[in-house]
Amino acid sequence: MLENYTNVERVKPSGIELKDRLVGVQRVTKVTKGGRAFGFSAIVVVGDEKGVVGQGLGKSKEVADAIAKAVEDAKKNLVRIPIKHASIPHPQKGKYGGARVNLLPAAPGTGVIAGGAVRAVLESVGIHDVLSKSQGSSNPHNVVKATFDALLKLRNAHTVAKQRGISLDKVFNG
Repeated sequence: MLENYTNVERVKPSGIELKDRLVGVQRVTKVTKGGRAFGFSAIVVVGDEKGVVGQGLGKSKEVADAIAKAVEDAKKNLVRIPIKHASIPHPQKGKYGGARVNLLPAAPGTGVIAGGAVRAVLESVGIHDVLSKSQGSSNPHNVVKATFDALLKLRNAHTVAKQRGISLDKVFNG
């Protein structure tokens, strides 16, 4: 999933205090001639609340095992997200499948105005002031991935200046 983004900085989980948030658990059923076989899939978001976040999916016959697998998967997919004054640097849209997520920077003290799956991701990143709108599919898997799509497209002023080969003053003053 991360191959499509140019400015993504991957992070190693060693030495980072990560907190995990359970976004959703689904019970899945496989019908066989012997009856029904139940399993569980869990989606989890982990982050240090300082700009590092990852998401993972785990599947198992037991809920606890599915969550543990999801946490391990999330730790393998950690990325750094640019944060500006406890918000995001600029408005951004993300999409994945049928899910669409719009993120807007907000003034200090606004709080995280977001629904369940989007809120879990933004709080794990460490964003405290943001407005968001989730549209289309409400499937938590796709909403989490759409939120990651929006966050991975974010760029701070230093990154823009470096990519354009100009000074930081020219980014702001044109």
